[in-house]
Amino acid sequence: MFTGIVEEKGKVVRVEPRGQGKRLKLSIPLRLTDIQLGDSINVNGACLTVVEISTPVIGVDLSTETLQKTTLSDVKEGDSVNLERALRLSDRLGGHIVTGHIDGVGTIVELRKEKDFLQLKIRVAPSVSKYVVQKGSIAVDGTSLTVNECRGDVIQLTLIPYTLEKTILINKRVGDRVNVETDILGKYVEKMLDRNPSERVTLAFLSEHGFIKGEE
Repeated sequence: MFTGIVEEKGKVVRVEPRGQGKRLKLSIPLRLTDIQLGDSINVNGACLTVVEISTPVIGVDLSTETLQKTTLSDVKEGDSVNLERALRLSDRLGGHIVTGHIDGVGTIVELRKEKDFLQLKIRVAPSVSKYVVQKGSIAVDGTSLTVNECRGDVIQLTLIPYTLEKTILINKRVGDRVNVETDILGKYVEKMLDRNPSERVTLAFLSEHGFIKGEE
């Protein structure tokens, strides 16, 4: 579990074929060198497992599923990546709940500077946009952002100077692909509403179980 608050930027130092998958070797900042084998780490929004450590380089494996469903299939030596270690129970939840399970890959369709800010528009698949709401949370390449507006399948976001400085989003261009994860809460709500009529949460259900006072 993560927060979408990117801690540092790492650099891809090697991409190794591993059967149908790949292993990424990432050079990480010294502040993150407390990472242990088996730890989860968020790399551009995808939750990966640390399988190799040779300080300050770590190795993470990309399965065929990860290569098919995320932009990590595109990364090459020299690229920068967003990094976040897994959330601890004692940590502040500064962003929002991020699982590291990518819902889809979006495409940047517009970038517009406004003084020190950057307006960003991303087109996503309908299967992703249905979970996006105005003023809701979304993770783009692992970065927790607030949705300004969602028109059809295009999401509009504002990047503040701090985000531009601390993440790789400042290097993005129109046409670039990004990993997108929507707020998990929307998926749970959909699941509850999609239940059998006899199992749905209704006023009668809430009254029967003492959550609200029924009519006299």
